[in-house]
Amino acid sequence: MQVRVLGCSGAIAKGCRTTSFLVDGDLLVDAGTGVGDLTLDEMAGIDDVVLTHSHLDHVAALPLMIDAVASRRRGPLRVHALRATIEALRAHVFNNVIWPDFGRIPSQEAPFVSFHDFAVGQTLRLGSRSLKDIEVLPAVHTVPACGFAVRPAAGGRHWVYSGDTERNAPFWERVNALDVAALVIETAFSDREMALAQRSLHLSPSSLAAELAHISPHSDYPIYITHTKPAETEEIMSQINRLAGTATLRRPAHKDDRVIQWLRADEVLTL
Repeated sequence: MQVRVLGCSGAIAKGCRTTSFLVDGDLLVDAGTGVGDLTLDEMAGIDDVVLTHSHLDHVAALPLMIDAVASRRRGPLRVHALRATIEALRAHVFNNVIWPDFGRIPSQEAPFVSFHDFAVGQTLRLGSRSLKDIEVLPAVHTVPACGFAVRPAAGGRHWVYSGDTERNAPFWERVNALDVAALVIETAFSDREMALAQRSLHLSPSSLAAELAHISPHSDYPIYITHTKPAETEEIMSQINRLAGTATLRRPAHKDDRVIQWLRADEVLTL
């Protein structure tokens, strides 16, 4: 299974694109501005989109992508999300004011997009080229939100993505029960902005350290930091690297501090 990082930034700037991951070419995980780097053929090859939540940096490219490739598709693009996320998209994006209601265009019987709700704890089986199991994980954010654990349906290790979240004990309870190949976890703000991180229910390096302490000491997988604000990325990673050199953040199963890495756009994780 391959996870292509289209965008992993918490905001836009030159070279910075917001959250979106392409899994095996046919599954899109979040639909931030990174989707805009795909070719038309690549966008047309996506059959399913799973969304962590309704915030703009995770859904901004969705209506534009549908518009770009609708005529190339034989059926609707299937969008899977929490019910509250779907309701937000219908009310605030696909509302014939901000964007046409592609859930009813060109007809209600044959729309360009179809919406499918899921719940935390549910496992979806998706993929037109290669089947994947996507387990919906809990998240703690300012709007209803989730994360995902994705693996080939035939079996194997999971790629785990936290989504946007703050402290989240139930997430770790479930993750520690999975066979994890790699973890992608957000750290949106530096410790200098810790109060803002707490108010907006994001992680900063100190709260990240507290969260990673929940990982089972028997676990052994790399951790990738995502969703850093472009203006603070260098500061965030410097703080994480300092913590990684102390008992506060060092993982018991690792002596190599490089186990915690900054995720980069255009990176491909092969699991």
